[in-house]
Amino acid sequence: MKKVWLAVLTLTVSVALAGTSFAAKKGYKEAAAGGGSISGVVSLKGNAPPPIAEDLSKGKNAEFCATHPDAKGNMRDRIKVTANGGKLKDAVVFIENIKSGKPWGDGGKFKFDFRNCDVDQKMGAVRKPTKPERKTGGVVTITNHDPDILHNPHGYSVAGANRKTLFNKPLPSKGDVADVTKNFKRFKQKKDKHFFLQCDQHNYMEADARIVWNPYYAITGADGSFKIDGIPAGKYKVTAWQPYVGEVSQEITVGDGAAKADFTLAAK
Repeated sequence: MKKVWLAVLTLTVSVALAGTSFAAKKGYKEAAAGGGSISGVVSLKGNAPPPIAEDLSKGKNAEFCATHPDAKGNMRDRIKVTANGGKLKDAVVFIENIKSGKPWGDGGKFKFDFRNCDVDQKMGAVRKPTKPERKTGGVVTITNHDPDILHNPHGYSVAGANRKTLFNKPLPSKGDVADVTKNFKRFKQKKDKHFFLQCDQHNYMEADARIVWNPYYAITGADGSFKIDGIPAGKYKVTAWQPYVGEVSQEITVGDGAAKADFTLAAK
C-alpha cells in the first residue's frame, strides 16, 4: 500500500513540475534584439470629440486647482482625444504576437505625476511585474507634487463598461509616492488591456495606459508618428489603439531593415 501511495505521489509531483515548466515557457522571452523596425503615422478620420468643460469651482480645492496653466477662471477643458491636422497624438502602437526579442529594459515601467490638479502624463504603457519586482517595486509609481492637497489615485482595469479596481491609494502630502507595482500582478493577458487612472478627490484628473505584454510598442507624438525598433525578422500583427477612438490592426512583415505602416482610426 505504501509503494502505491509513493507511486501516486511521485506521479502527482511530476505532473505538477511539468505544468510549472510549461507555464514558465509561456509569455514573452527576453533574447536578442533584431535588426528590423516599423515606423509610420497614426491618423484620425473625422473630428476629435470636443473637450469636456470642467467647472473647477464645483470641486474640492477650487482655488488651487484654478491655478492650472490651462484654466480660464474656474473653467478647464478635459481633453480625451488630441489630433492636429488629422494626426493622432497618444495612440499606442504595439506588436501583439511576438514571442521573443529585445530585453524589456524600462519598457512597461511608468511614473505618473499629479501636479496642479492634473496628471502630467496622459498616456502610457504598463505591464505585469515579475515576482521579484512585486517586492522591489518601481514598475509603476504615482507622485503627489501639490502642496497641502490630498490626491487619491484610483487605478482600474477597464473592459468596455466594466471597471475592476486595482488600487486606491491616498497621497495626502507633497512628495508622497504610491508604488502600485504589486497591484498589477492581477493582470491577465486575455482580459486586461486598458489601464485607467483617476483621482477620487478631483475626478477630472485622468490618465490612460495600454497594458503591454512585450517591449515592442511606441506612443505617437503630436505629429502622429511612431517607431518600434529592435524587431526580429518575421510577420507580426501590429495594432494602433487609442482608448476613446478604438483600435485597428494589420499584418506587417519585418526584415532586417525599416518597414513602413500607417494606421487610421475613425472618430466615434
